[in-house]
Amino acid sequence: METGSVNSSSLSNKTRSQSPLQEQLLQRRSSRENLDRFIPNRSAMDFDYARYMLTEARNGKENPAANSSPSREAYRKQLAEALNMNRTRILAFKNKPPTPTESILNEFASSANQAKPSKPRRHIPQTSERTLDAPDIVDDYYLNLLDWGSSNVLSIALGNTVYMWDASNGATSELVTIDEENGPVTSVKWAPDGRHIAVGLNNSEVQLWDSTANRLLRTLKGGHESRVGALDWNNHILTTGGMDGQIINNDVRVRAHIVETYRGHHQDVCGLKWSASGQQLASGGNDNLLHIWDRSIASSNSPTQWLHRLEEHTAAVKALAWCPFQGNLLASGGGGGDRCIKFWNTHTGACLNSVDTGSQVCALLWNKNERELLSSHGFTQNQLTLWKYPSMVKIAELTGHTSRVLFMVQSPDGCTVASAAGDETLRFWNVFGTPEVAKPAPKTNSEPFAHLNRIR
Repeated sequence: METGSVNSSSLSNKTRSQSPLQEQLLQRRSSRENLDRFIPNRSAMDFDYARYMLTEARNGKENPAANSSPSREAYRKQLAEALNMNRTRILAFKNKPPTPTESILNEFASSANQAKPSKPRRHIPQTSERTLDAPDIVDDYYLNLLDWGSSNVLSIALGNTVYMWDASNGATSELVTIDEENGPVTSVKWAPDGRHIAVGLNNSEVQLWDSTANRLLRTLKGGHESRVGALDWNNHILTTGGMDGQIINNDVRVRAHIVETYRGHHQDVCGLKWSASGQQLASGGNDNLLHIWDRSIASSNSPTQWLHRLEEHTAAVKALAWCPFQGNLLASGGGGGDRCIKFWNTHTGACLNSVDTGSQVCALLWNKNERELLSSHGFTQNQLTLWKYPSMVKIAELTGHTSRVLFMVQSPDGCTVASAAGDETLRFWNVFGTPEVAKPAPKTNSEPFAHLNRIR
């Protein structure tokens, strides 16, 4: 909105169609009770006298010597009597202008403030709402032992055993216990359907399970040479990252499951995340490297070249999170020697921002309902930190774990966060709040004569 005079006729023409508030104000201006200017009565004006005062009288005052002849003086007196020069006012008003009852600008400002009420600040509990025991959880930064499926079932690997916890009723069940020579379990990841789950093992194999039937469907072999510490799904493609530095795309529908291989890391691959579009894959490793791979340039015949190789981190890169409201924005977190959260434009490979958190970054999660980012950390506070994006101002710090918070996942509705730490506890935090109820779509005006039968 323009900040010029409300009385301007040009403004009224421009703003007549912008909002009901302004239309109401224009209607008030046309009423007799609230006039913002006063038009004089032209029938009471004496234009001859006005012209005389503006010309002849002015010349007489400014140049008295030039008009000092007796004849001119006599003429001026007669003219003054004829024009009634005793009057002190040129313009005459029949009625006094009305006093304004209230300021239109103040009324408009107060109406605008009422139209946009301030959003109440969300309460963020500083303590966990539930704590479960997680005995024998492996305290290893390079593993991924926790996941929350779309069917609202959480899976966690404790030593050689994978357990499932149903968040809807709190029921706990055991999925599988791996033999000592093949274990421990080094990664778990739910498929998008919330029924099937992939389990990575220390012996380089990956098992696919049907959680509903509690049945092993198949075992993926021959891809990696050592433990599989990172997993992620892209529809029917299961991507695995190993300690051998390899990243393999496995099509679980076919017998020859290896369809693409990405080679770029020289050490343990500890972070894997597909973008929401399924076109780009982010991978982080113990070699301090972050790679962006593009599915469109992938090839099954030869090792695929990365789209971007990002070397700004100075420690292992495990924490990865794609932004839910900006498809090409990726957040990454570095280990104890780096302690930074960095933001990347994955189209250009540019680093948009870097924030030193002061401690090891173990995991990152975006809020699905607000522009916020949650990070979990190690020594010294072992805390969860909620950041406002893009200012990266700390909103809250959640404490309770007594060891580094290695794993962090989000519930399907995006409200609750589960974290597991080396202190052998699994904690649940109501950090992201309740999502707003979707507003009903406005009713569209029906077509004229829509109730009549159409003529074809």
